[in-house]
Amino acid sequence: MQQLVFATNNAHKLEEVAAKIGGKIKLLSLADIGCIEDIEETGTTFRENASIKSRFIYDKYHINCFADDSGLEIEALNGQPGVYSAHYAGEHGNHDANIDKTLAALKNITNRKANFRTVISLIWNCDEHFFEGVVNGTIRYERSGTQGFGYDPIFQPDGYDKTFAEMSLAEKNKISHRAIAVAGLLDFLKKV
Repeated sequence: MQQLVFATNNAHKLEEVAAKIGGKIKLLSLADIGCIEDIEETGTTFRENASIKSRFIYDKYHINCFADDSGLEIEALNGQPGVYSAHYAGEHGNHDANIDKTLAALKNITNRKANFRTVISLIWNCDEHFFEGVVNGTIRYERSGTQGFGYDPIFQPDGYDKTFAEMSLAEKNKISHRAIAVAGLLDFLKKV
């Protein structure tokens, strides 16, 4: 069975991707390979940040790997929080503060169109490949649901009457931005 490192410390992302991949590939985490470094995301785009992480792992550990960078892009906020989604309110990964800041920024704004975007950088035998997934939706006026993570409680995908946080992992994995990008990754891996 092929092994592939997912360059993330985010347990939620790892769980989502492992569920999508199933048993097709042995997915390894950073902990599995003994990587304890905090890989600094200094890029200004999702693509740059994903590439920084995957290249770091490949160059140091010489193992096929992939990394993603994802975020929420809100039309009325000129694409913000975008690449800065994880630390939009300051502290990295403070989901409640990020949601609070987002809802405050959208107060009195009727255009609630938004999308989640994921870009995956895969380094496979020295070559880099990119896969992207986008899901369109709207930002709710308040939180709803307890599943998922990040902005899931306020993001309602188009065609649904509930947020990502109100969906099971299986439901979300059928339509999410990460699921779309991972599907592209899997299609590629089937051919190698």
